[in-house]
Amino acid sequence: MRIGLAADNGEWHRGRLLGALRACGIEPVLFSLADVAMVTGGGEPLRIPGFEGELPDGVLLRTISGGTFEATTMRLGVLHALVAAGVVVWNDPRAIERCVDKSMTSLLIARAGLPTPDTFVVSSREAAAAVVRREARADAPLVLKPLFGSQGKGLRLIGAPDDLPETEEVARVYYLQRFVRRNVEGWRDYRVFVCGGRVVAAMAREGDGWITNVHQGGRPSRWQMPEEAESLALRAAQAVDVAYCGVDLIEDDRGRFLVLEVNSMPSWSGLQSIVDVDISEAVVRAFLKAVYAAHRPAMVAVS
Repeated sequence: MRIGLAADNGEWHRGRLLGALRACGIEPVLFSLADVAMVTGGGEPLRIPGFEGELPDGVLLRTISGGTFEATTMRLGVLHALVAAGVVVWNDPRAIERCVDKSMTSLLIARAGLPTPDTFVVSSREAAAAVVRREARADAPLVLKPLFGSQGKGLRLIGAPDDLPETEEVARVYYLQRFVRRNVEGWRDYRVFVCGGRVVAAMAREGDGWITNVHQGGRPSRWQMPEEAESLALRAAQAVDVAYCGVDLIEDDRGRFLVLEVNSMPSWSGLQSIVDVDISEAVVRAFLKAVYAAHRPAMVAVS
């Protein structure tokens, strides 16, 4: 199989995925989406470094390197073009778009009937202020999150309209979510890693404050995941139609699990540190199974 590995950021994840692919007998082509060109006028228009005018059978995507809106649009366009040509891409660009946009994730989770905190997404500060006046209370603020963001960066508690930043600070989109009171002492939520329709691993994340992301100082710990939480994570991944992801759950003060987010480009170094299963191997094996299933007739014919 001709496999591409696009992992611009993070040496740890790239190394783990590379090792897992090699353990399966695959020597992937490492490339960056930023180096892919589109050239018309003869042959395959997508020119991917290392593939000499041909296309791979599959591309395993770890990250999309940052850049301008235009650069990101082009890189997603490359992924869409690969999928249209029959290349298996994990994760599919449509899934990435659904998960990167928190408002779309919330919409799909709600449409699937899954429990999730009440969420309000508006485009003006005036509309956001009206939401805050109506929904926030002194003991129950709203959480303001960047529409595009991860690792717990840029989160704010909003208790009154004056707490709202100006529109330029939030790229003219206010994504507000009801703050969830926990039923446990301290601050804790949960990350469930789903791949290929099954749960691979899970952990609790504990912090000294309400933001528990590992990159913000949260501490991963082993967690005996209840069946309810496992089922909810699987249904959340299915709702956004993503091949592998990190599903963030939280338990409210009634002991009910809620879906916070679904991350289509999850980190797993923190999770790997407290579980026995090799997460990179699980991702690679599920990905190669999908590639083989998609291209099996052609591969059998060649052999």
